[in-house]
Amino acid sequence: MTDRIYVWGFVALLFTMSLLFFLLPIQAFSDVENRTLQKAPKLTWDNLWSKTFSDESESYVTDHFPFRNQWVWTKSMLEQLRLQQENNGIYKGADGYLFEKLSAPAYAEIKEYAAAVQLYAQNHPNANMTFMLAPTSIGLYPERLPWLAEAYPQDEINRFIGKQVQGSLTFMDGFDFLDSAAHSDKPIYYKTDHHWTTYGAYLAYAAYAKQMGWTPAAESDFAIETITDSFLGSYHTRSQFSGVKPDAIEAYKDKSGIQTDMYIADMDQTVNSMYDPSYLAKKDKYSYFLGGVHALITLHSKLPANQAQLDKMLVIKDSYAHSFLPFLTQHVQDIHVIDIRYYNGSISDYMAENGIEDVLMLFNTTTFSGERNLLKLKY
Repeated sequence: MTDRIYVWGFVALLFTMSLLFFLLPIQAFSDVENRTLQKAPKLTWDNLWSKTFSDESESYVTDHFPFRNQWVWTKSMLEQLRLQQENNGIYKGADGYLFEKLSAPAYAEIKEYAAAVQLYAQNHPNANMTFMLAPTSIGLYPERLPWLAEAYPQDEINRFIGKQVQGSLTFMDGFDFLDSAAHSDKPIYYKTDHHWTTYGAYLAYAAYAKQMGWTPAAESDFAIETITDSFLGSYHTRSQFSGVKPDAIEAYKDKSGIQTDMYIADMDQTVNSMYDPSYLAKKDKYSYFLGGVHALITLHSKLPANQAQLDKMLVIKDSYAHSFLPFLTQHVQDIHVIDIRYYNGSISDYMAENGIEDVLMLFNTTTFSGERNLLKLKY
């Protein structure tokens, strides 16, 4: 009788979960995980032969498994009860900091991406190009990791990339301008998210402005506003650790009232602000800056003639640039912004069509180390 209960109970569980998988509504986006979920895979010969169909099928089942959020939360609670300091690739460190696990990278792939950057620079010898590589929090705060936590030295990755691109453009290693402020009273990284804070973005802007020969605006030139104090970012989303204190997000807004219009090419829409307050009521509060991720946007600022340092420039970026770009509007009238992960046109053609000769590439180390879309720079 006990064996029958086990067998039929197990069969009933499999049947119920399978039935729920097909009956429950399919979500396109996970607010809890703050990401787009896998779409239903398409069965074609090409997808079948390349194993794309099997990979996407596995991701689809994983993303839409019944009560997925509750299972993730349960696993996190059980891990904490076992006194584990790591869950789903996220460490629970000291002082309330969460960190993404960092293992030794695939240097062959990084070398390939760096070669694409170098080729892009070589194809535009007359352009003024800068490549800024920002570390993530685990690189600046290794002493806050749990005991015996695995952490590959991120500064070694930055140095390797710097050596690969040297001589072809100006390389700015984020360790050089962030390290001295790592232990100041002002946090330069969020505790629950992978982005730098607005203060961290300000330090990066000040370093870039000096490199360009500009005088960076002082912090006193901005009205610093705390727009939310309930931000639980991507690291918390993945780990679901309990008892984590939310972060506060600050916005540095220009006191002189310079008007900046933002054209979003994806939506063919122009808005009169770089900020979207609607995201403050959502999980993804960081998307308050620029209204989230877009393949292509243009920022046009009505600068006084004596303040404009450049007429136009191109920024090729990941989301670290979102809180950084408002500072650039103090110096550049038109900023063209391409997110290489979503823009599928030729960047070289875009530069030629718009007469752009100044370029900033801004990525964090983790994104750069695993982003194959960087190979688009070769074309």
